Amino acid sequence: MEMKAKKIAMIGAGFIGRFYTEALRGYRSKDNVHLIYSYKEESAKSLAEEFSIPHYTTDLEEALNHPEIDVAIIALPNHVHEEAVQKAAEAGVDILCTKPLGRNAKEAKKMLEAVEKAGVFHGYLEDLVYTPKNIKAIKAVQDGAIGKTLWTRSRETHPGPHSDWFWDKERSGGGALIDMGCHCIEIGRNFIGKDVRPVEVMCWAATQVKPIDAEDHAIGLVKYENGAVGQFEVSWNFRGGMDLRDEVMGTEGTIWVNNFLRTGFEMFSAGGKDGYVAEKAESDSGWLFPVGDETIELGYLHMFTEMFTAMDEGRTPTETFYDGYIVNEIMDACYRSAESKKWEPINLEIWRGAEMAEEEKKYTDYDEDYYFIKEEKVPGGKHKIILKHKKSGEVITREKQ
Repeated sequence: MEMKAKKIAMIGAGFIGRFYTEALRGYRSKDNVHLIYSYKEESAKSLAEEFSIPHYTTDLEEALNHPEIDVAIIALPNHVHEEAVQKAAEAGVDILCTKPLGRNAKEAKKMLEAVEKAGVFHGYLEDLVYTPKNIKAIKAVQDGAIGKTLWTRSRETHPGPHSDWFWDKERSGGGALIDMGCHCIEIGRNFIGKDVRPVEVMCWAATQVKPIDAEDHAIGLVKYENGAVGQFEVSWNFRGGMDLRDEVMGTEGTIWVNNFLRTGFEMFSAGGKDGYVAEKAESDSGWLFPVGDETIELGYLHMFTEMFTAMDEGRTPTETFYDGYIVNEIMDACYRSAESKKWEPINLEIWRGAEMAEEEKKYTDYDEDYYFIKEEKVPGGKHKIILKHKKSGEVITREKQ
């Protein structure tokens, strides 16, 4: 296996480009950012100087066709993802793209087709799938620790994004749903099983507070072919910082994950000095909730490690442009549902997962005559068992001796 150090073109010098660069430069990584692109020369130059990066440019084609570049990381606003991916595919470099892949499924499909036609490596940078806690939780679910997944819930809320383009519906493709729903939906897919087809959605989305055309709050349900349901809540109106939480419930257990805000690190400060606390923190005084290392806690380090290891091993990474396309199709259905106020089908033009018949419900036998419903100890010390008769349907209680 060839372990060649990769030279990376960071296509974008804004908030996410800086986060990615910091993650890649940390921990003595052999894969280093070698060039910075931004349409603003000041931004490209500033980031290059801060991290001692040898090259910067305001010419996208120059960046993607630089003779020393192996990998392009697309860290640009949503409305220019498609152009950058198309040009990177034409240049023949491997491509990693930030979330969401496109503003809609049509754009995402074109990007997927472009990278597959060019035969280049492609990775979808869905960092919240790679948080240390979610990696462990997903592995536990895959190992059967909680039985069959029935329901997931993912929540990302904060006071709103940092750059003007997020608030522009044309450039972003939407509001809080397109910005953060993509995280929540893909986390749910990983818990339920990415081979399980998502079939329909119900979504509420509205503008409650912000003076914008897009939604600043959304709540949705994604139903899967095997009967599982993924629930999400996203908001740009939450006060108090950034709240990232995930839950998964199975037939044999439950997992709760708190990735950000209340992670066990709490600090009180009387103030008086300016200081960075954590992404989207609203105050630097009073009780604060710092984050030990955001590049780790938000999944960036593990995400890039997995992406570059997959390149070395010649395999497909956990998250690809195909996954980004599926997420975009689900979000498109969510927007249709928010408009129609009805369950809307998910119209997947490309599906490479399993095709399954409707599952026959399998109940737990108590004995030849009864199904088992529940067993518990109640106040007073009695031990009760609730059963259902297989033929008559009668539900009864028995006291366990």
